[in-house]
Amino acid sequence: MSFLRNCWQVAAFGDELAEAPLPRRLCGEEILLYRASTGAIVAMHDMCPHRLVPLSLGQRRGDTIECGYHGLCFGPDGACVKIPGQEVIPAAARVHTYPTIERFGMVWIWLGEADLADPALLPDLHWTEDPGWTTGTGYLHFAANYKLVTDNLLDLSHETYIHGNTIGNGHDQSIAQYPVTATTEHGRLVRAHREMPAIAPPPFFAMLLAHHGKVEQIDRWQSAVYLPPGINMTDVGVYPVGTPRTQAVMLRVLHLLTPETELSTHYFWSMCRNAGLGDADLTARSNLAVDATFNEDRAMLEAQQRNVCAHPHTALPGIAVRVDAAPLHARRLLAALIDAEHANPRAVAAPVPLGTDGPPMLAQAAE
Repeated sequence: MSFLRNCWQVAAFGDELAEAPLPRRLCGEEILLYRASTGAIVAMHDMCPHRLVPLSLGQRRGDTIECGYHGLCFGPDGACVKIPGQEVIPAAARVHTYPTIERFGMVWIWLGEADLADPALLPDLHWTEDPGWTTGTGYLHFAANYKLVTDNLLDLSHETYIHGNTIGNGHDQSIAQYPVTATTEHGRLVRAHREMPAIAPPPFFAMLLAHHGKVEQIDRWQSAVYLPPGINMTDVGVYPVGTPRTQAVMLRVLHLLTPETELSTHYFWSMCRNAGLGDADLTARSNLAVDATFNEDRAMLEAQQRNVCAHPHTALPGIAVRVDAAPLHARRLLAALIDAEHANPRAVAAPVPLGTDGPPMLAQAAE
């Protein structure tokens, strides 16, 4: 399996870690996660070094994990602290642990060289903590490779055909009709930007703009942003035609993909909006709509993955289509970073900003 490892990836939402440890496979590795009594997040290899059984089949005893087979206990640093029936603990009685950090409501894990795990290398997702934004979150499991999910997120022309009941316009205003500008920035980030003036508001955006009354037409911008290996953001702004762009309802929809295996993906999402900040009902309805939308993607991508597996020698895309520009940029960028890490296991690629916080700069970028 070929994954980028010298980077921070999402392992869980912070509120997933209660008293019981959480087993989760990340990039093919079995990990056991829990919150210690100090509040620190512990991530250890979910395998006892004695008989290679999963530690997740054991019990938590205070801040230690007791193996469910022979009772060996391991502390938060991975060191064995107890072996029933003997006093001497071999030096090899240790479980590998991984650096973690909790930020933006999420637990991040570093699966690569531990001494390179610098918190400054975290991507900036400050909207999840900014009082000027309200955030809803969710999780989905996709039985599809994470690169297929990124392809989907960078080519949003599919909204017309998959998401007609939520965020897609009808065939007469297919998103594919609006030119997309695909760019690679700083050698680290791919952006695909569209301006969609004077279009009918899809149901989800009509709900967000309900405070304007019945809106017949909106202006809309939409940028799909990708930072390898699995940070995606859909940057959206909508506002009624004739109103200032600066008054747009803006969304930063974060799609945080962590590979489980080559054929499955953990999909953590956060939708941040700058309007209706105290409206709990709007948040609940938005979460339901987002979850339904992403489940539509899941059904399509899992069907695609089955065909990819059945036809392993068929290239993707099979034919050249304009909307594939950004996904192809992303695939090449990710492959180059993985190759660089294979050549130098201590290679680290620093993150770059995902976007801006103001529509004027977005408008300027689109010109």
